[in-house]
Amino acid sequence: MLSNIGIPGLILILVLALIIFGPKKLPEIGRAFGETLREFKKSTRDLTSDVMEDLEQDIKKKTVK
Repeated sequence: MLSNIGIPGLILILVLALIIFGPKKLPEIGRAFGETLREFKKSTRDLTSDVMEDLEQDIKKKTVK
């Protein structure tokens, strides 16, 4: 998805963000985005591990019978 943007597109996005939000708000927005992304990754990892544990338990139950 981001591979199609390219360097000029990223520069344009950063300039627009700087104009819209200003230099004081940009670090706060970046920090909030980073924390949100980190939480999303953690939730995804937890959900994946829960599903894998359930699948492993189902497989064990079927092989025991």
